[in-house]
This record gives sequence, C-alpha cells and structure tokens, in this order.
Amino acid sequence: MTDLISLNGLVATTPRHITTSEGLAITSFRLASSQRRYDRVAQRWVDGDTNWYTVSAFRGLAQNSATSLSKGDRVIVCGRVRIRDWENTDRSGTTVEIEAESLGHDLTWGTSVYTRTTTSVTAEDTTWIPEAGELDESAEEGAPATTVSAA
Repeated sequence: MTDLISLNGLVATTPRHITTSEGLAITSFRLASSQRRYDRVAQRWVDGDTNWYTVSAFRGLAQNSATSLSKGDRVIVCGRVRIRDWENTDRSGTTVEIEAESLGHDLTWGTSVYTRTTTSVTAEDTTWIPEAGELDESAEEGAPATTVSAA
C-alpha cells in the first residue's frame, strides 16, 4: 500500500543533487514543517513542534527542483511517505522520507515565476490518452470502453 501525503514547510538544507552512474537524477533535502497557532493568553502567534522529513525527487522533478529550490524557501510537497526505524552503535530513531511526486513554492508566502522546461520524452514518461474515435463507441455512456484500436 502506498500512503500519499501533502506537506508544507521550509527547505531546511541546501538541496543536494546527484546523477547516478545509470543517469538517474536525484535531488534531496530536509524539510522542516511546523504548525503555528494563536496563543490568546499571550496574544501572539507561536510555533508548535517541528516535524522533519527527508524529501527525495527523481528524474525531471529532480532536475527542476535542483535549479528552482534553495535553503529557506517555503514549499509544498506531495508524495509517497515511508517511515523507517534505524539504529547504530550509539543511537536509534525513526526517519520519515517523502518520495516527491510534485513540489513547488508555497505562494502563500511569496511570488514565483514559472518557466516550462522542454525535454525529450521517453516511453516510461508517457501516459496514453485516447484521441477521439479511439475508444469503442458501442460502450454505454459512462461505462469503460472494452476495446481500443491500435494507433
């Protein structure tokens, strides 16, 4: 089962970008996410506890993240969550990792300029979207088509 999560927070470390020997682009950084609440007694906003996540992006998202994000940026991340326990000789703990499916600047806190990138598309990057007339026209309205024609 894959658990999806959406988070907002601060890029807490300088994004680290590598390309593996197989050519896979990977960018990772630590995300600090804390909730703010209004303390009526003190009449001011206070920060709650901070949750820490390791965010990893792959392929095109990794390339775009590496050129777009900097330490201190406020971002929104959507992705698959993985929780792992770890231990070494001195300590043990739990780490929460997010494999990002999408991420970008949180426009609640500022503005951004979008630049569309152009890349070559590989077969694994594409999702087939049927053209008009490619689906079985005899299917009942609202029911899934049972056959498709080869393009």
